[in-house]
Formats: sequence, structure tokens, C-alpha cells
Amino acid sequence: MASNRFVAFAIVAVVLPTFAMATEYFVGDDEGWKVGVNYSEWANGKVFRVGDKLVFKYGSPHNVYKVDGNGFKECKPSGDVYNNGNDTFILSEQGKKWYICGVNDHCEKGQKLVINVESDGSEPVPAPVPAPTPPKPAPVPASTPPPTQTPPSNDSYRIISSCYQIFVAAVVAMAVAAF
Repeated sequence: MASNRFVAFAIVAVVLPTFAMATEYFVGDDEGWKVGVNYSEWANGKVFRVGDKLVFKYGSPHNVYKVDGNGFKECKPSGDVYNNGNDTFILSEQGKKWYICGVNDHCEKGQKLVINVESDGSEPVPAPVPAPTPPKPAPVPASTPPPTQTPPSNDSYRIISSCYQIFVAAVVAMAVAAF
């Protein structure tokens, strides 16, 4: 009996991080899905990961089409239409995702969204391909320090994920010790 509880606990401990770390994004925040919202600006700075959810909230007459890059560029709806006013899309794989409103000229007026979905951190990310070596720049005078640029960091996700993993390991260790 105790081993069945341990197996169930182990399964929950492995599956729970995916749900616990997922973020639910309400497209357009308080504005929702409508003409007149700058969705590029809304998405700017957000990090979308596998497992996250996009929620489109809107009223009539709007709808949502999940399209490919050409459908997005040409504002051409294709595939399934979502039109219940509260549509949720689970971001299940990495890569670009495109969404448009297929009503009249709403897409042409900016009612469209493109995002890039990144790994959730549980799968290996391929190593980047090295860039070609640029030509050697002219020498800089010794009195001028070289410019430094620090890329923006998104380490908070990794820290939270690591803390959660340590917590789960501690709980599993206590559960094993109790049996």
C-alpha cells in the first residue's frame, strides 16, 4: 500500500512542475482581443514558454484563427475558427505562433499577434551555431575602455524552477524516510 502511495507521489512530483511553472497570459491584458490594441507592444518583453497558456477574451463580432506565417502576413484566415469569446491555447511546442482575427479588415487594422515560444527548460536546447568571425576592428586607444553590453537576464525562471526542484527532492526524501 505504501509503495502505491509513493509511486503516485513520484508521478505528481514529476508532472506538477509543468503546471506549477506555466503562466497564463491574457492577450491584450485588460483591453482583450479587439481592434486598436498594439499586440506587438503587448508581447514585447514577455517570455512565452512551452506549457504556458494564451487566453483570448473578446466580444462579438471578433474571433481567433491560429494561422501560419503567410496567413499572418496576408491576413488570411485558415483552419479552425475560435469564436466563443474566451479561447485558450496551450503553447505545446517551441517556435513562432501566429493568431489573427478573421472578421472583415480587423487583421489589417492590427488585430493580430505573433509570439515566439521558448523551451520550458526541461528539454535540451541545441547549442547556438557560432557566428562567422568578423574582421578585426581598428585598434582602440589604450585610454578608452572597451564597451560592455550585458544582455537582459531571465534567470528568475531558472531560480524558481531550481527552488521547486530542491523542494520536491526534500519532500520525496522525507516520504522515503517515512516508509
